[in-house]
Order: sequence, then C-alpha cells, then structure tokens
Amino acid sequence: MTTIKRKYKGGDVDMLTVSSAIVEHAIAHKIKLVAKRTTWADPYLPNLKARIETAFSDFLGIDNAKLMREATIVVTGIQKETIKLLSEIKIQISEDFKKYKIRRDEILNQLGFTAHHKPAQRGSQEALVQLLFQFKANMSLSLIDEITGAGTAPALITNIIAQANLLKNSDITQETLKGSRKDITQTAVKEFNAIYDEIITIAKISANFFKEDKALKEQFSYSKAIKALKSSRAANESEEK
Repeated sequence: MTTIKRKYKGGDVDMLTVSSAIVEHAIAHKIKLVAKRTTWADPYLPNLKARIETAFSDFLGIDNAKLMREATIVVTGIQKETIKLLSEIKIQISEDFKKYKIRRDEILNQLGFTAHHKPAQRGSQEALVQLLFQFKANMSLSLIDEITGAGTAPALITNIIAQANLLKNSDITQETLKGSRKDITQTAVKEFNAIYDEIITIAKISANFFKEDKALKEQFSYSKAIKALKSSRAANESEEK
C-alpha cells in the first residue's frame, strides 16, 4: 500500500489551526468574497469550518477546537488596539528622550520597536508577536521607572504587557500544540491534505482580491500565519525556561 504523504510542512495541529483561522477571516469578509466567488456562498465556508473541527476531534482527539482557534487568532483579535497602544508609548519615548538620543535609541531597540514596529504597523502578525514579547521581557522595573518618570503613564505599560499575556495565557497547552493523542492514520492524512488544498485555494484567491489592503491581505497568508503561530510558541517557551 502506497503511503500518502502530507502536502504541507509542519504539524497537523498547526495546519488545522491556521486553516481554521483563515476560514474565520473568510467568513468575516464573506460578502465581498462571495460577490467575486459565488461557489463560496453558504453553506461552503460554514461547512468547511465544521469539517476542520471534525478533523480535530476525530483524527487528533482534540475536543476543544473552538478554544484552539480562538487562541490562535488572538493576535488578530488584539492587533488593532495593540498597535494603537504601542504607537502611543513609542511617540512618548521618542519625545521624552529626544535630548538623549543614544539612550532613546537604546530603549526603543531594547523594547523591540527598532526591529518590529514598522512591520507590525503594516499588518505583520509575526512582527507584532515578536514586539510584544520583547517589550514584556525587557520592561524591567528600573526601565518602567525611567519611562514613567519622563512622563508616560504607568497604565499604558501595564496595558501593553496585558496584551502580551493574552498570547502567553492561551488555553492551548504546549503538549497539544506539539503533538496529538491519537496515531495518525492514512485516512486522516488524506483528509488533512484535502482540507489543506481547500484552504490554500481560499488563501490565494482571497489575498488577490484584497491585494490593495495589505493588512487584510496578510490575514489570508498561510505562510505568515504559520510563522506567527511558531513565533508565539517560541516566545512562550523561551519565557518559561
């Protein structure tokens, strides 16, 4: 019997999790998508969503697919508000320390702004994950005193750290993310491949439809979503060591 190979790289949980997030984005923008792609009219997207959750439960033994999906797209859910908060603190640091340019640049670099702020503003979820965790990891008590002493409200720092904690406090355990509770059968791999094919089609077509809106376009990038998921996990693991 010929072994069926996976069409995707990485784990099955990752693929299904990102697939679920992309379907959620498609459902959120269904009116615009269906206007150009009539075969995506109901019940196509809701059925695909249910198919993914069935794959989670039947083949991976994971019954909390809803929690997994919500945890995975938490970055998207907090993206707009977090970018606003980060912009508010960045402009204050830039102005409060403008007479001390070397120190200003040190702080911005230490907190992740230098490397990740602009990509995050452009809609990169991976950059936002990196910025949030670098911000939280390097925001020491002495740095808080220095920044707030210059004029920034402590509550702003607290709110940004709270956003980072939304990622860390996901209901998905590392054990579940890294593996599964059941042996993966060839029937399962065949179904995973079929779902992946559907998702890639949705992702590519939707990204093209929204090519004028970069942030929205990136919501349909399978590769970027996988990177954001892995980046969030790596940051969590690093913080736990």
